[in-house]
Amino acid sequence: MEAIRRVASRIVVLPERDIDTDQIIPARYLKTTGSKGLGQWLFTDWRRDANGRPRPGFPLDDPRAGGASILVAGSNFGCGSSREHAPWALFDAGFRAVVSSSIADIFRANAAKNGLVPVVVPVDLHEAMLAAPFSFATVDLESMTVALESGKTGSFSLDRFARHCLMNGLDELGFLIEQQPLIGAWEAACER
Repeated sequence: MEAIRRVASRIVVLPERDIDTDQIIPARYLKTTGSKGLGQWLFTDWRRDANGRPRPGFPLDDPRAGGASILVAGSNFGCGSSREHAPWALFDAGFRAVVSSSIADIFRANAAKNGLVPVVVPVDLHEAMLAAPFSFATVDLESMTVALESGKTGSFSLDRFARHCLMNGLDELGFLIEQQPLIGAWEAACER
């Protein structure tokens, strides 16, 4: 996993509420146990018609979305079934942070475990971000703040373990390996 201390980019806005994991990545693409290549299917049922042709006007396909790494979505983002494929698809498509006024608990945990920063901001900041598609924003894990180019800012919280892992590029196994000196010292103390 890559370490994330700060995500600064243009934002892509999907204002819809209750975006569930099947909308993020439809179940028919869950046949893989790896994350590579899933970004091409991100929101595919919204982006393409039944014949596979692009639907005009979808925000992720707007040229201004190119290189964006912050997705701002309506409230209750990531609801529905638990599937790691949803944060995998977002990450594979280049997103490093998802911002909303509320994010489903299971999605939030899966996101943090897979290098995607789940950011829950106050309603006033969320509304300002929804109203400013393709503007520039910064998500800062050091200060636990989000800042819009307009000057509007707000704070967010993240549990200590998830924050530590994201900032140091660690998954759960990497965290345990990082703790080896402490584990070894404890084992040695127990043997005495």
